[in-house]
Amino acid sequence: MAPETAEKKVYDMIILGAGPAGLTAAIYGGRANLDVLVLEHMISGGEIANSERLDNYPGFPEGISGVEFGQLLEKQAARFGAEIIPASIEEADIHGEIKKVTSSMGNFYGRTIIVATGTSPRLLGVPGEDAFRGRGLSFCATCDGPFFRDGRIAVIGGGDSAVKEALYLTRFAEKIFLIHRRDKLRAVPFLQKQILNHPKVEVLWDTVVKSFDGGQQLEEITIENLKDSSTSSLPVDGAFLYVGRVPNTGFLKGVEMDSQGYIITSEEMETSVPGVFAAGDVRRKFLRQVVTAAADGAIAAMMAVRFLE
Repeated sequence: MAPETAEKKVYDMIILGAGPAGLTAAIYGGRANLDVLVLEHMISGGEIANSERLDNYPGFPEGISGVEFGQLLEKQAARFGAEIIPASIEEADIHGEIKKVTSSMGNFYGRTIIVATGTSPRLLGVPGEDAFRGRGLSFCATCDGPFFRDGRIAVIGGGDSAVKEALYLTRFAEKIFLIHRRDKLRAVPFLQKQILNHPKVEVLWDTVVKSFDGGQQLEEITIENLKDSSTSSLPVDGAFLYVGRVPNTGFLKGVEMDSQGYIITSEEMETSVPGVFAAGDVRRKFLRQVVTAAADGAIAAMMAVRFLE
């Protein structure tokens, strides 16, 4: 256990973020008898808490709601002694033997830090965008696509991610509208050929979303054609937004990142700073899913244990 002084408590491990990566790290850290602190400014579960249902995580054959999954992770981490504090992270001084995290709840100190702050979807900034998150508006086709089986789905974006996810959604949807603000896609030619020739897909060129509308669930999208400035309503059962994601690393300085702000790590989740690890969507990686985030968290925690030893 970490010692306490009259001035400050020093944790063995501070975990930034209580998504699947962060809470899995807390479970493994607690089981290793470390003094673990988790800081999270939203509800436990991270981005998956916005999903109506998690259907592709092993061990839940009937699926589980994103909120419930996050609650179970939090309960399990607490069972192994993790202290979880609701706080917004403002700054992190990660150099030196003792690292300092400045938050809305004060300063915290730790011998190791695991950054598991995830990403945030880049938003359009239009009416209804916040209101219908998790109620028809999604950012993860793999997570939520099956819930719109035989429905009408809008996919907003024109890059590789938007086209890949639209193609994935053709497994479930009756009709897909790919809404793109330009007159040509930004996706690679191979993906463009697939989407443009797919019988279920209609591309709405030179079109932007003006608002998301409905009652308890998303029911329609107001769109505008940029060439003639005409607006119309598009009835849909769901919409998927792919205009980019932003890694939550703005508070972090002095660690190696790529050009987009994702943290570069080794396969052992080590960053360029000793004693600082990264796990989950916030790091540069191939697949961003709950199951890979959990794996990252386990590895990061055990590497932190090894570092402390």
